[in-house]
Formats: sequence, C-alpha cells, structure tokens
Amino acid sequence: MSDLPLSAPDADPAAVAAELLAAGHGDGLPVVPPTAARLAAMVDDAADPDAVLGQVPPLFGALTVRAVAWYAVLGGCRPAELPVVVAAVRAALEPRFNLLGIATTTGSPAVAVLVHGCAGLGLSAAGGLGPGARANACVGRAVSLALAGIGGARAGLTDMATIGWPGKYTCCTASLPEPFPPLADGDAVTVVGAGGVLEVLPASGYRTPAEVLAPAAAALAGVALAAGDPGCSRGGEHFLLLPPELAGFLSSRGWDACRAAAFLFDEGNALLAAGAARVAGVSPVYAAGDLRVAASADDVRVVVTGGPGVKMALLPTWMGGTRSVTAAVRPL
Repeated sequence: MSDLPLSAPDADPAAVAAELLAAGHGDGLPVVPPTAARLAAMVDDAADPDAVLGQVPPLFGALTVRAVAWYAVLGGCRPAELPVVVAAVRAALEPRFNLLGIATTTGSPAVAVLVHGCAGLGLSAAGGLGPGARANACVGRAVSLALAGIGGARAGLTDMATIGWPGKYTCCTASLPEPFPPLADGDAVTVVGAGGVLEVLPASGYRTPAEVLAPAAAALAGVALAAGDPGCSRGGEHFLLLPPELAGFLSSRGWDACRAAAFLFDEGNALLAAGAARVAGVSPVYAAGDLRVAASADDVRVVVTGGPGVKMALLPTWMGGTRSVTAAVRPL
C-alpha cells in the first residue's frame, strides 16, 4: 500500500485529485479523497483485505481487496458496493477476457459491467449506462480505476488508445430478471470488453419480432464490416441490451432470448455476406470466406435492461479478442 497514499481528513479535494493523477492514480475526473477513515470503513467486512488475489496487467500489480477498496473510495463507492467491484475486477483477470490486450491496445475497449441481482444496492437498469444513477456510475468507475491503477495502465504510456470512448471512465448497468432470465442466477457480475455502444431502434411501425430485431442484425453486420477485416468477427461475442417493453413484445409472441439470438446471428450473417460482397472490389479481404457476425448464435447475448421506450443498445466486444466472464458476487 506504500504507493496508495492516504489523504488528511481536511485535504482539499481538487489538490488531492491533481496529486494522485500526477502519481498515476485516477482518470482526470475529481475523486473522493482516500482518507484512513474512508478506507477502514470500506474494508471493515473483509476477512483478509491484504491477501493477494492475482496480478493485474499490463504491469501485473498485486490485486488485494484493500487496493480495490482504495480505488472504490476514489470512485465514490459505498462499502456495501465493494463486493460487486471486487467480483468484477477478479473476473476481468480471467485469461479469456484478455485484459492485457484491452488495457494496452490502440483500440477503444472499455470494461463494461453488467450486474445481476444485488438487490438493495440501488443499481439501476433504467438509463443505467447514462448519468443519474449513482451506484452504476460509482461501481463502473471503481472497476475502471482499480484495473487501470493496480495494473499500471496509464494513458499514453501503457494504455495506447488512439481515440478512446467515455465508457473507459465508467460503464455499468443492471440487468432485469424478466421476461428473459439473466446471464447468471443469484448475485453476479458479467464483465464485457466493450468496443463501444450503438443505439438501435426497431423498424418503424414494427408488428413482428423480426421487424424489432432486423435493425440489430444489421448493426451486427455493420460492426463486422467496420473492423477493417470482417473475419475478425467470426470469433466474437456481442451483447444486445433489450428494454423491457421490447422484451415483453417478443415474449408475448413466443420468442425467448435463444430464438432472438438465433435470428440475430442468421440474419446478421446474411447481411454481412451481402455487405462484404459490395465492398470486395475495394478491399479483397472482404471477399474472404466464413464471414460471421459472432462465433455462434450462443455468442449473441440478449440482456434485458433499460427503462421505458423501445431504444435498444448494442455492445460489440473488442475485435482484438475478448470473451465475457460471469462471476458470483460473494461476501469478502
């Protein structure tokens, strides 16, 4: 903890933020000063806050509950939210997530956090990826701060994102349990190496499930075509965030998440093949065979979340190679 300093109780927040950022901690936004009292309250329920739980790339700093708690203080979390943050950070260390690639690429992936269950924490599904939901903002930010800070991912030095996107500050929302089951039973988190977010609307005047989902299938094809090499998508995984109104519409017509995913995969593949054929004359790589929008239909994940309205959101995963990881949220 020697490199994670504590602030005096009367420290000026603006000065603290500037000093910590200069030392490699923080994201440029104001932070909550990490006083001894705040840190003690954050780790009060942890059985062994200094046990090493893993190493965080790219510089492989030691992951402990205390280190995560320090960043959770910076991000404005409450103690009850720390188990969610720790679960998400630990999940991101799974090899298939490829945190080393995500943390150092010139691309723009962010660690998106989908929270399942965890009632009572105030995590919101309605507008969850936007402003106004304190718990969402703070949990997502704490995960980003901890992974970057403990791992040593600093913009321009190890984090080489050419442009980036705001999801790298915070990207967290809660899933809803109906009408489609969540990705995990009980209290859990899913971490996604999200390359961005794309708003998707159903076809105007939609009357069938296919009309609801066809624009999302087109978005999947567009993501693959935008990758420079559409073959990159054949091993990919993508998440369609479906608001409850549209999920209810599909469910009332006999469609579940699996049927929706199969439609998105099949229709997306057909649209990708057609789009690739149109641009093959510009770049021969688009004429390559076996073009798919994802590795399989099972890799098009449909998650119910959001508030009133029919706006969907596509979270395409980073084309450099990443797989989502779901982990249980357990007491510390």
